[in-house]
Amino acid sequence: MRPMTAKGAGLVPCPACHKLNRADANGQGRCGRCGAHIAGRKPASVQRTWAWTVAAMIAFIPANALPIMTVVRFGHGHPDTILSGIRTLMQMGMAPVAMIVFMASVVIPLGKIVGLVILLVSVQRHSAIRPRHKGMLYHMLHLLGPWSMLDIFVVALMVAVVRLGFITSVEAGPGAAAFATLVILTLMATESFDPRLIWDQAEPHGGDDDGR
Repeated sequence: MRPMTAKGAGLVPCPACHKLNRADANGQGRCGRCGAHIAGRKPASVQRTWAWTVAAMIAFIPANALPIMTVVRFGHGHPDTILSGIRTLMQMGMAPVAMIVFMASVVIPLGKIVGLVILLVSVQRHSAIRPRHKGMLYHMLHLLGPWSMLDIFVVALMVAVVRLGFITSVEAGPGAAAFATLVILTLMATESFDPRLIWDQAEPHGGDDDGR
């Protein structure tokens, strides 16, 4: 015998104050404590997450193709993209900073996009992947989200600190704005996804897996 769930009991948590409320026949209503709108599942969760994820894929191109910074040394310098900037940092003897930029700029954003696609496809196609494993993937994506901003922090820090006049200076490029947009889009995609859809598939006659 399966244990009773909040959904099975017709109860829905409030997204604002987290109070459990009795929902109507459509699984929606108003919170009895704060009056916020409640819903059993995030409306159109899968569709919204796909939209944010595709937008992030598009933003990934200019984020890596446009110059993210310009390092000027002895009056000479040229714009660097993320990858060429990593090479420049290595040549300047700043290997730890280069590794941080590589992880935050390439590995984490690309990993988040791939992870979101895996979650979306697995929910829509009733994948055989265990719900617990999909839940762990979602929590990992949620945890890694803010760390994607490390690259922007590193560039901002270098712009503020590396100011030695004619000798060396660092200037942020348009790629930094594109990368910040990429990070925001991946954060929005993660927030739009409703992880409860993962566990709906584990229940007999589970809820709508298309996010409606």
